[in-house]
Amino acid sequence: MSTERYSPSPARSAYRAPVVDHAVHASITIPGSKSLTNRELIIAATADGPGKLLRPLHSDDSQRMIDALRQLGVGIEEVASDGEFGPDLLITPAPLSGGVTIDCGQAGTVMRFVAPLAGLAADDVHVTADENALHRPMGAIITALRDLGVDVDDEGTWSLPFTVRGRGRVRGGRVEVDASGSSQFVSGLLLAAPRFDVGLHLVHVGEHLPSLPHIDMTIESLSRRGIRIERPAPGEWLVEAGIPRAKDIAIEPDLSNAAPFLAAALLTNGEVTVGGWPLHSTQPGALLPEILHAMGAHATRHGGALTVRGGSSIRALDIDLSAASELTPTIVGLAAFADGPTTIRGVGHIRTHETDRIAALVGNLRALGGEAEELPDGLRIIPRPLHGGVWPAHHDHRMATTGALIGLRVPDVEIDDIGTTAKTLPEFTQIWERMLKGTPA
Repeated sequence: MSTERYSPSPARSAYRAPVVDHAVHASITIPGSKSLTNRELIIAATADGPGKLLRPLHSDDSQRMIDALRQLGVGIEEVASDGEFGPDLLITPAPLSGGVTIDCGQAGTVMRFVAPLAGLAADDVHVTADENALHRPMGAIITALRDLGVDVDDEGTWSLPFTVRGRGRVRGGRVEVDASGSSQFVSGLLLAAPRFDVGLHLVHVGEHLPSLPHIDMTIESLSRRGIRIERPAPGEWLVEAGIPRAKDIAIEPDLSNAAPFLAAALLTNGEVTVGGWPLHSTQPGALLPEILHAMGAHATRHGGALTVRGGSSIRALDIDLSAASELTPTIVGLAAFADGPTTIRGVGHIRTHETDRIAALVGNLRALGGEAEELPDGLRIIPRPLHGGVWPAHHDHRMATTGALIGLRVPDVEIDDIGTTAKTLPEFTQIWERMLKGTPA
């Protein structure tokens, strides 16, 4: 299958959000998890033999990771799949080369996961990104790599772009990292750690560690391939040196990408079912049933599917979303129609995502007549009647989907760039519109 569909630079395209005057009733299928796909790509690239990823995500972020690994010498081939969202992937490990420039686009997982891997390459690896992603924090990973003996040339900026002087090996050992800005700093080091000479003793030294489920996801993915990881204390990990076992791994649906679809059920007092919902998952989106229930929805599981049904109203919340901060934009979209003010805490680190999500959400709501305020580690939303207008995506896929969610209830909401959803869900508008028609996706 051609990868042109997943071009890292989709055309900028405005989108008039469909408005509905009825309860939405639909069953949908969501493509694979971006977080799992990119973790499993890294692990498979360092395994002891070829292995497949079954039903992986095909999106801008995953294509950036595939391109990066191919540039480093890893064989990645598309093969026939029984899924509906693109081919499976056959990954054939190889000694990591170098002498390349890796463009991470907007993908935080690529910039934070590939940098430690580049230390194992045989030559220099220059790491850069889209201009509007160069602001994303990288200082913690640069510091940790230097403490592990890896030569990183960042010209004193502590940010992208930088060059990792690969020498084919990293000794490893004990290192401290302040991962307050992103759990990806921890995951990136853990993913490369088995191939370090003596493994890794990683200690988080910051006051706050966000998105713990993503770290659990990394550990579970490594453990499934035979890598032993101990956690002697909170914020501390011991990774034994070793080679991950080659396996065929099936990728779960992206539960966070399911958020706006399930939220539509609550917003329209309808019912939406997402197929293939795992019984157990380390994805932060696994918290959605609990969160939506707290906001007034009814959530039930049956036959491997999750169904969310709206209630009589949307309940306001005071909630700490530090474990699932990527759900913040969707929860804000619902909170704009709640029965009282909602406070979201523990998400200060989302200021350094694709955009400052806190400022963007507050600004976008105010522009449509809403009331919201920034807090030091979150935001507060006070429901007010909203009117139509432009909803800027700010180069952020989750901002774009939140605009579509709000547009279900507010006529004439226009997302200025729906193309940003291609970052993790290229099929967003097709699935969204099929859902509104009640057509199985």
